[in-house]
Amino acid sequence: MTSLQISLFAIGGVTLLAVLGYNLWVSRKNAPRQADVVPGPMAVETSDPEACGPVEPVMGEDLSSLPQPEKKPAIDALIDAITPIEVESLVSGDAILAALPHTRRVGTKPFAVEGLNETTGEWEAPTAGRRYSAVQASVQLANRVGAINEIEFSEFVIKAQAVADDLSGDTVFPDMLEEVARGRELDQFASAHDAQLSFTLCAKASAWSPGYIHQHASRLGFVAGVIPGRMVLPSAVSGLPPVLALSFDTQAAMADDPALSAIREFDLSLDVPQISRTEAPFRQLRDAALLLAQAMDGVVTDGGGHVLSEAALDAIAIDLEQLYDALDLRELSAGSPQARRLFS
Repeated sequence: MTSLQISLFAIGGVTLLAVLGYNLWVSRKNAPRQADVVPGPMAVETSDPEACGPVEPVMGEDLSSLPQPEKKPAIDALIDAITPIEVESLVSGDAILAALPHTRRVGTKPFAVEGLNETTGEWEAPTAGRRYSAVQASVQLANRVGAINEIEFSEFVIKAQAVADDLSGDTVFPDMLEEVARGRELDQFASAHDAQLSFTLCAKASAWSPGYIHQHASRLGFVAGVIPGRMVLPSAVSGLPPVLALSFDTQAAMADDPALSAIREFDLSLDVPQISRTEAPFRQLRDAALLLAQAMDGVVTDGGGHVLSEAALDAIAIDLEQLYDALDLRELSAGSPQARRLFS
């Protein structure tokens, strides 16, 4: 073998190593970022993406130390059509429960029955073993599906009358046309004052793995949701809806090996009427988005892919304060039981 051949082989070998090294560098650069592996189960990436980070509280856990939501009757004349059911004597909770229809909906609207507790003098959902001096039935006038219509109101009359008959009670229904008109007006107000904000965090360079997203979000208080690819920021009050939701591609979260799933964006969302302004939900949304973007080398955008500036975020905050004021004036304050029902 001549010296020229040896030189050519050497050059070829160096070139091959350079190509392999470059490909390896590109592969590592484009691979999704992984969660840091440190002692403890919270930071270990597993085949179950929902196992990363803290888990969502489940039924059976002791939540007595957390603040509890204010308890109010489910039926409210502000958003419900109500019909009283007059009974001649005390009626048991067992009898009311037995008289309830199999489905608690009238078309797309919730149907409810309450009893006036003999002991406390307060309206409540019927409970076995208790006795009630009065009963009332209701149908919700509007929700995010729309306003109640004549067909739904007629179905309400049939269901409420059946409950009254089973309890040997008498009832008088409100005027259908008036209640339907009230439902339409309520629906118009709700449509004009509904807001569901969503920010999208996009990766600047390397994509993210589900475990990487979980690790960073859990540091801000997010916990795994029931649905794969979803995390939530719980409310400070037990039993209330989560303040924020984080969601990314469900298929990526359910992949056989989530560590190989490359996610380039995820959403942070706030359902404004569902959360009380006292929890400063927009501030929490804004802070979470900016902190995650900084920590994960991402950028905060709107639904159209436009980067959101500080000035744009300030403008959104001002608009939200006006929305909160309008809801307060209508006695449908964000986060109240009535608002959570109307905007659902």
